[in-house]
Formats: sequence, C-alpha cells, structure tokens
Amino acid sequence: MDEWIVWVILAVVLGVAEIFTLTAALGLLGVAALLTAAGAAIGLPVPLQLLVFALSSTAGLFVVRPMAVRHIRQPQVQRFGVEALVGKPAYAITQVTGRDGRIRVGGEEWSARAYDETLVIPEGASVDIIEIEGATALVYPRE
Repeated sequence: MDEWIVWVILAVVLGVAEIFTLTAALGLLGVAALLTAAGAAIGLPVPLQLLVFALSSTAGLFVVRPMAVRHIRQPQVQRFGVEALVGKPAYAITQVTGRDGRIRVGGEEWSARAYDETLVIPEGASVDIIEIEGATALVYPRE
C-alpha cells in the first residue's frame, strides 16, 4: 500500500474522532496528516514525512488551536429577543405598581410591574427595564 494512502486513512480517522470530541486538537492532527499525505504523494521519504507531520501538527496545536479556542470563548456581542430589552428606556402608558401596569418600549406595549413592589410609577413616567420575567417587564423609574 502506498504511504500517502496510510496518511489519508489516518487523517480520516482523526477527522471522525474530532467530530465526537469537538476539541479542535484531533482535527488539526488530521490536517497535519493530510499535509503529510501530500508530501508522501510527491515522493518524500518516510523520515521527511514524519518531520512534516511533526512540524505541521506542532504548529497547528500551538498556533492555530489557541486562536480558535480564544475565538470560541468570546462573549456574545449582541443580545437578542427579550434579553435585548434589559437596560432599555421605556415610558409608562398606565400607572405601574408592584402588581401590574403597562409600558411602551420601542413601539411595543408590554405588561409591567415595578421592580420594587412598594413603588408606584405614574402614567407617562420614564422607566428603565431591569429584568424580563415571562412576558412582564420589571421596571424602575428613571431619575
């Protein structure tokens, strides 16, 4: 069997193992095996093939993988859905108490409650959305 076929088989095995582990390490080793398969296909002797594999896998594990891990662990830049409403200003279209009320935020009308149950927020007052609980916004008056 040709040497390049062995390297391709190793690359496939490492790629399949990467699918199950999702660590990015085995995938990079699979890429190194593919590079080595290309070297074997052009006729590199076995010691040089091993050197190509060692160098490319080392470069992948110590250069590419840390960048990939850093990229994956970045915090989410934008909030979506109801999470995006937290911190937004709104105004009370009815009196808001610790039990009920209505606010308007971004053109939408929401049911609301005062974040502090002892507060009574008058109609027309500006409020900040502190939290979303189900379909109800918990608000606090703006100062």
